[in-house]
Amino acid sequence: MRFKRERVLVIGCGDVAMRLIRQRARAADAKDTAAAATSTHRIWRALTSRPEQVVPLRELGVMALVGNLDQPGTLRRLAGLATRVLHLAPPTTTGMADGRTRALLRSLRCSGHAVRSLAYVSTTGVYGDCHGAWVSESQPVAPVNARAFRRVDAEQQVRALARQGVGATVLRAPGIYAFDRPNGSPLSRLEKGTPVLEAGDDVFTNHIHAEDLARACWLALWRGRAGRIFNANDDSALLMGDYFDCVAKAMHWPAPPRISRAQAQQTMSALQMSFLSESRRMSNQRIKRELRLAWHYPDVGVAVAQYLQLKGANAKP
Repeated sequence: MRFKRERVLVIGCGDVAMRLIRQRARAADAKDTAAAATSTHRIWRALTSRPEQVVPLRELGVMALVGNLDQPGTLRRLAGLATRVLHLAPPTTTGMADGRTRALLRSLRCSGHAVRSLAYVSTTGVYGDCHGAWVSESQPVAPVNARAFRRVDAEQQVRALARQGVGATVLRAPGIYAFDRPNGSPLSRLEKGTPVLEAGDDVFTNHIHAEDLARACWLALWRGRAGRIFNANDDSALLMGDYFDCVAKAMHWPAPPRISRAQAQQTMSALQMSFLSESRRMSNQRIKRELRLAWHYPDVGVAVAQYLQLKGANAKP
């Protein structure tokens, strides 16, 4: 009987994965929607490279498997293990190709087993610099650094599954944030007083709340069409400096200092400058239309308001 149930396998148990698992656990407890009512007919499994995550996953009702995508020998148990796969693991850190995705797909042996769908979270960085133009999913990729080339390689591997009858989809996510996300809260940058570019040098940036990305991942597994790509970003399209100004204003904090691009090049790392060298405004109409997804956090202002409500105070740093 248990092998007639949907078996969901999560690859990469970082912040977004844990949010998704907790979301589905709350839905199962509530039993107030059709999705929640069927949650008990799904078996959760997760692959993690960190043994310390095993206990927290088990406490959420997830069968935790310890394995490493850089060590294919540890992935043998994945074959035939799942009907739905969510791939959240980052690519390898060197080269122009993603060996981790290749190792994962080889281990799953999707074409010979019952994998029905696979959703992969990529990055909007694959589009390169679009000079502030609006970008839809039909825009050709134009990666400009090795990180983006590795993501393009992973996307191509995932989309190839669609030709094998698997409902493989790609979610291209921009900057992921949440006020309780490790290394992903805009407040930490404001607290440090990190400068932003002057308006004349600034770039358009896009964002997605981690909770909304987790919801998008779930819907992609069930509603995504084979081979489909989705821009997974909220409704805002702000210059980076305006984004941080918005958060600072809502918090009643000082706005971040502004510097020129020339000054930034003298004080910021190459990695930081790479994010300041690409400007684009992402269209999210497809994901809302096809996955029937309504954002809980359509812009950062909504997220700040909820954060303050939960905190119950407008404390200054």
